[in-house]
Amino acid sequence: MTDKFHFVIDEVISHLQALRAQLSESELEAFIEEVRNAKKVFVCGAGRSGYVARCFAQRLMQIGYEAFFVGDTTTPAAARGDLLVAVTGSGETPSVITMLRLAKDIGMRSAVITTRERSSAASLANLKLKVPGKTKMLEKVTHAPFTSLFDIAALTVLDGVTAELMARKGVTDQDIQRTHANLE
Repeated sequence: MTDKFHFVIDEVISHLQALRAQLSESELEAFIEEVRNAKKVFVCGAGRSGYVARCFAQRLMQIGYEAFFVGDTTTPAAARGDLLVAVTGSGETPSVITMLRLAKDIGMRSAVITTRERSSAASLANLKLKVPGKTKMLEKVTHAPFTSLFDIAALTVLDGVTAELMARKGVTDQDIQRTHANLE
């Protein structure tokens, strides 16, 4: 195994250790309340950020929310009172910006998970949750490939949000087990 492998692991661990202090408690609380108050939650993202968004939609469904990934064939129509959660490190992903504009036209609320507070996506959303990391804008040199630091941090933050929602709803891992896919 080369040193590069170990450098990446150490860099990811270091990034996650610093993450908590870099998050805004008020942004987190506002995001959690948006999810709690939404009739339905739609999530979107492209590439690896899209996979992170899918993970969040899955967890929301498992803890009792109506949650959908935008673009799936079984995604229903969205309406006023629903929430769009967009995951985009750069905040400049064209498909995500399009979804945020459509959400605004429908009258939905929207939240963006991004590294860039002054991005096109952040300017379109009702609220933002800044999650630090390297994006496709290549802000810094890292050992971890391309957008890995943002993607791993966003997944970690959204898992933390899920755990907080579970605590507030009184949902347990046993409840998730009952809603977990059984056609695997």
